[in-house]
Amino acid sequence: MVALPGLLLAGFGMTHPSGLHAGNAHWWTTLHILLLPVLPLLGVSLWVLLTPAVRPLRWAGRLAAYGYATFYGGLDAVAGIAAGTVEDASGGVSPLTGTLFEVGDTLGYVGAWSFLVGSVCVVAGIAPRAGWRVAPGAVLLLAASVSFLDSHLFWPRGVYTMVAIAVGMFLLSWATAPASADERNTAHADGSPH
Repeated sequence: MVALPGLLLAGFGMTHPSGLHAGNAHWWTTLHILLLPVLPLLGVSLWVLLTPAVRPLRWAGRLAAYGYATFYGGLDAVAGIAAGTVEDASGGVSPLTGTLFEVGDTLGYVGAWSFLVGSVCVVAGIAPRAGWRVAPGAVLLLAASVSFLDSHLFWPRGVYTMVAIAVGMFLLSWATAPASADERNTAHADGSPH
């Protein structure tokens, strides 16, 4: 379930226009309305993955996840819905669109940096418990979180970024799963402590 938001966003990203103009303004607006309830779910995935972290790290990460959901949602509303609406209504001649993008970009940077901080907290919270099993998911999630700072959902990089976030979150979730009975029995047979 923690991977689902990233996969959904990757799917939406495949239809995200590379730039806003009068010809695609209606779809731009509609797409960002559809994204409004999906984008915050990445923050929910961070929130869930922070469960095994020690309390201070867990709450720092959850505060960052909240910051992502709030500020990145602001980007969606301003540079997505508002800018698309203005562009569509003006036929592409309004100077307001540029101003909306400036405000939206600022909100998006705060949100994306918050996501990166939340991802670092997730990895730091899982690593003591999961050991080496955290490595593949950590590398993917952290690299994708850095890419997310300036990739948004635009094809192709933004789509690959969302897929990497989804896979990284899945692998981190797997790393925190309790060992199966077979793994525990193998460990006991090898003389490992209970």
